[in-house]
Amino acid sequence: MISVFLISLVSLIGILTLSLRKDRLSELTLFLVSFAVGGLFGDAFIHLLPESFQESGMNLSVSLYVILGILIFFVLEKFLRWRHCHIPTSEEHMHPLATINLVGDAVHNLIDGMLVAASYMVSLPIGIATTLAVIMHEIPQEIGDFGVLIHAGLSVKKALAFNLFSALTAMLGAILVIVLGSEIEGFSLSLLPITAGGFLYIAGSDLIPELHHELKVLRSLLQFVMILLGVGVMALLVVLE
Repeated sequence: MISVFLISLVSLIGILTLSLRKDRLSELTLFLVSFAVGGLFGDAFIHLLPESFQESGMNLSVSLYVILGILIFFVLEKFLRWRHCHIPTSEEHMHPLATINLVGDAVHNLIDGMLVAASYMVSLPIGIATTLAVIMHEIPQEIGDFGVLIHAGLSVKKALAFNLFSALTAMLGAILVIVLGSEIEGFSLSLLPITAGGFLYIAGSDLIPELHHELKVLRSLLQFVMILLGVGVMALLVVLE
C-alpha cells in the first residue's frame, strides 16, 4: 500500500514542469520515456516472466495470460479513446478531452495498483521491481496528463487535484487484489504474466513509437543509453537480491 501511495504521488510531478521551457520539457520527457522503456522491458523479462515460469511451469496458461495482458491494455486504448501519451500538448500534438483522459487514466491506475499488489504478494523483490517499473513510466505519463488538463482550461490547482484523485484509484486496485488474493487460490500468480503482457504492450506499442520521432543521431544514442540504463536497474535488483 505504501508503494502504491508513492506511485500515486507521482501525479503531482506536473507542477515541477511549469518552470521549464517547452523545448526543454520535450527533451527531458523523451529521455524519461527511454528510461521507462528499459524499466518495463526489464521488469517483464528479468523478473515477472521468469517468476511466472518458475511458479507455474512452462505451460500454455502463462503464455495466454501474457497475451491477455496485452489485450487488456489494447482494449483500454480502443474503447476509452485514451492514449498513453508522454508528449506535452501542442498544436501539432492534440490530446483527448480532459474528462476522457481522467477516466482512462483512473482505469489504468486501478490496474497498476492491482499489478503492484499482486507482485508483492508473490515476493518482496518482485514487488519492488514492479513498483520501480510503474514509477518509471508514470513520471512521463503524468507530465503529459498534466499538460492535457492545463490545455483543456483547468487551473493549475484543479489540474493537480484531478490528476491526484485519478491516481489514487490505484489504492482501490491494490485493496481489491489483497481481498481477492486471500480468497482465490493462485490469483496473484495469475496476475504476474498479465502484468508482463501489459508492460510489454506499453513499452512496445506506446513508448517506442514516440522515441522514433527523434531522428538526430546523438539524441537517438542517448535514448539507447537510457533504455539500457532502465534494463540495468532491473538487472541490478536481481544481483542485490
